[in-house]
This record gives sequence, structure tokens and C-alpha cells, in this order.
Amino acid sequence: MEVGWPWGANPRFVASASPPLAPLFFHPPIPAFHAVIRDAASSCQICRQSEEALFSRKDAPLKNLSSQYKAELLHHFKTWRLNSACRSLSTQAATTGSTPQPPPPPPPPEKTHFGGLKDEDRIFTNLYGLHDPLLKGAMKRGDWYRTKDLVLKGTDWIVNEIKKSGLRGRGGAGFPSGLKWSFMPKVSDGRPSYLVVNADESEPGTCKDREIMRHDPHKLLEGCLIAGVGMRATAAYIYIRGEYVNERLTLEKARKEAYQAGLLGKNACGSGYDFDVHIHFGAGAYICGEETALLESLEGKQGKPRLKPPFPANAGLYGCPTTVTNVETVAVSPTILRRGPEWFASFGRKNNSGTKLFCISGHVNKPCTVEEEMSIPLKELLERHCGGVRGGWDNLLAVIPGGSSVPLLPKYICDDVLMDYDALKAVQSGLGTAAVIVMDKSTDVVDAIARLSYFYKHESCGQCTPCREGTGWLWMIMERLKVGNAMLEEIDMLQEVTKQIEGHTICALGDAAAWPVQGLIRHFRPELERRIRERAQKELLEAAAA
Repeated sequence: MEVGWPWGANPRFVASASPPLAPLFFHPPIPAFHAVIRDAASSCQICRQSEEALFSRKDAPLKNLSSQYKAELLHHFKTWRLNSACRSLSTQAATTGSTPQPPPPPPPPEKTHFGGLKDEDRIFTNLYGLHDPLLKGAMKRGDWYRTKDLVLKGTDWIVNEIKKSGLRGRGGAGFPSGLKWSFMPKVSDGRPSYLVVNADESEPGTCKDREIMRHDPHKLLEGCLIAGVGMRATAAYIYIRGEYVNERLTLEKARKEAYQAGLLGKNACGSGYDFDVHIHFGAGAYICGEETALLESLEGKQGKPRLKPPFPANAGLYGCPTTVTNVETVAVSPTILRRGPEWFASFGRKNNSGTKLFCISGHVNKPCTVEEEMSIPLKELLERHCGGVRGGWDNLLAVIPGGSSVPLLPKYICDDVLMDYDALKAVQSGLGTAAVIVMDKSTDVVDAIARLSYFYKHESCGQCTPCREGTGWLWMIMERLKVGNAMLEEIDMLQEVTKQIEGHTICALGDAAAWPVQGLIRHFRPELERRIRERAQKELLEAAAA
């Protein structure tokens, strides 16, 4: 049979039927050679080697061909552009002469500017309480819309959609949420599984979860059902901070409405899935924001962190599989499933997807909680939503970008830094809870960090010696450094104390106490040294005068 060449049949070429490569025979008979074309993919090493094997090497089968035949064969090599033949060297490509497939379209250019979230892209549409927070108003805003359909798509679909969205935990750690949800057992061993929502929002500067529970409680309740189905959980426990009295009342009222409407409880949303939501009131302990201390408190014990392993996904609440997650993380999940993971992933940089609630306080003209795109520049965030820094941007001294537990950043870093996990990690800080605390040049930055040191000393549960003793040492040294009543060597001693606390405790409270002090030493060491020298000089002058 004749080969169907793209340039027409050539009687000189005859294809054999032996797979997988169709040898071509030329008159006079010659050994088989690979029919591949160099120009079909100029970077393909196979083609280069084939041409060399045909014409250049000493053992090349076509070395002794006449120049006319050699030129004609080379012409065919350079005009045959069947890319599939070059890639696969298959019999089919050699014998069909099919039309080459067009190359895939180039990927869209990477996004370079972030921020300026449009109203239609906001998930929390009642963040400021301008509308009815209860069921009637919530359903007008799209909550509980076709929730049954989302539930019926099943656990695997829910978890995979959350994974594709790139959602990371909004409570501070930034762990991928879909992956965390997938840790729950796939097959029950007879124990029930639980979802626990951490609403014990006690980090200084953080108030985003309060706004959700106060103004959008049904987003949280619907999110509990969706996340619970994704984890194969039978019930959810919402653990609310003890000081959030009004928020608890609003949430309980919304929960009662959801039960009466058949959205929760037996046959939730008519899906055939039974799911209960319970609300538990804390007593104001900061340490209960740590997930295992929270579980201890739920069980009626002292709120002290547990050693891991076992992890909560294997043995959590009452020894059953449990996932502890943040209010905001749960509340955004229904919207992600409705609008699609691609929509959510289109915001922010890679691995920093989605929208985020930022709580901005301190020395800005209009403190607020606002939903914005991840990766928005810090300067744009403050100027767009808060009217800028009090006294202008040049009056900025430092910013704590993610709640009191992350290291502060001086102005020169704040000029260009983006508000996402990776960008802040690169400058030795963190997004944390996205509680932005702004300090202008009127701030005594040493006093501010000393006050945070006292907070962590006061809130330590005392279980771990490095934290129990170390947080007290940090506070005492910071109180002396505040007035310069120290020696220069004590700055390095203070740094060493933070290193002995960091990473040597059961939970992250020790790290949270150490990082603000480390940030102060890293960026404001000259200020500490100045205070020490000025006090020493003052004491010398007083002694000389006496």
C-alpha cells in the first residue's frame, strides 16, 4: 500500500505493515529508518538523532544514496509537519497523514495587581449590619440557596472543590482547608465524627468573627452543615468567646430559625442527612483558642492543650474524630461551592487565594473590618478603606500585620509588602488573623510590645515550663527596657530567652509570646540601645552632681 504523504503519494516509498514503526523502503532496497521530521518540532532530540542516523554516521543506511534522492528525501523531511508523528513515532502517524492539532492557547498572563474587590464579589454582604441578620434577610442575600443540592453531591465532591479553591485556614495558621478536612476517617469505626468551630476569638486586635456572628450568622450555620457533610460529621459545636454575649444571643436565635425551617436537624434541608449544631459558651480564657485546649474545655475540663499525637482528626472531642476550624473558614465554604472554586482562586496570588476579612485598628483615620482580595498591598488597604494613616503615610512607624502574635514591620517594609501568607512570611512576619494594628510615630513601640508581653504572661496556662517561666521573664525585661533600666547585654539575653521559649512548648502560645519581642529587637534595636545609653548617661550626671 502507498503511504498517505501530506505532499501526495510517492511511488518510490512503500510502507511495511510491521508495527509499531512503519519502515520505509527505497529502491534500491535499504534498511528501515524512522520517518520523523526535523522541522515538525525543532527542539525534538529524536528528530536530530534520526537525521544524523540517516545521513551522517558511518553506519548510516542512506550514506551511499545519490545526491538527487538524498535531496528529495531531505525536502520531504522539512515539509512534513505532523507533530504527532514526531512525538509518538507511531504507525498511525506515519500512515494517515492527519492534520496536526493546533497548539494549546497560552496561559493567561499572571495577575500583577491585587485589591479593589467589587461589591458583587463580596462573600459577607451584611458585614456592617445594614440589613436583617436573621433567616428572612439571609435568604434574600442568597444564604441557604439550593443547599440540598450541595449536600447531595457528596463528601468527596465538597472536599475536592475546597481543595481546588485554594482556601487556607483563616484562623492564623493558614493550613490548606480541603486537605485538613480530608484527614477525617473515610470509613466509620462506630464512633461519631464532629466538627468544632473555633469562635473563641481572643487575639488582641482581631474582631472579624464577631462581625460574622453578629451580622451574618446564617452564613456560619450553613457553612457548618456543608463542612460537616464534607467531613462526614454528625454534629457541630460552636465554641464562642465568653465576652461575646450579644453575638451568642444572635447566633442562638438564628439557630432556632434554622431548626424550625428544617435547615438543620433531622433530614437537614431535605437532603436525608441528619446534622445538629450546638453552641457552647466559653469563659474568657485566651488559651482555649488553641484547638486541643478548646476540646478539653468542651469536655468540661481545664482548658489546657493536649500533646500531639494523637491528632484531633483521630481522637478529638470525647475521643472521636474531630476537625477544629475557624468561623471565617467555615462561613465562606457555601459561597465557594455555589460560585465555583475557580472563581475563588481567581483572587490573590498563587497559594494565597480568595478574599479575606481584615480588621484594621490603631492610628488610622477610619478603623474598620473590611473584606478585600488577598495579596492587596498593605498601603493600598489602609488608604482605600481607612482613609490612610493618621498624619499621613510618612507618619507611620510600624504595623503589626496579623494580630498581636506576629512580629511587627517597620515603615520601609510596609511601603511595598502584600497582605498574604507568603509575602509576609518572606519578611519574617505573618498574616495570622489579618488583624492590622497601625502605629504612628507618636507610639512608644517598646511600651506597646511590653504590654503584649504582659498579655501572654497573663494568659499562659502554666502547663509548660518554658512558657510559664519564660513569658514572665520576657515581661520583666521589657518593663525595664521600656525605661532604659538595663544593660546592653540584656538585649541579647532577651533574644536568647525568646529562642528558648519558641518551639519548646506544647502549643503555639509560647511562640506567640516570643515573636513580637523578636520583631522589636530585629527592627528597633537602636531604639532599645538609645534608651539604655540615655539612662546610663543621666545616672552618671546625677551621680556627678551629687
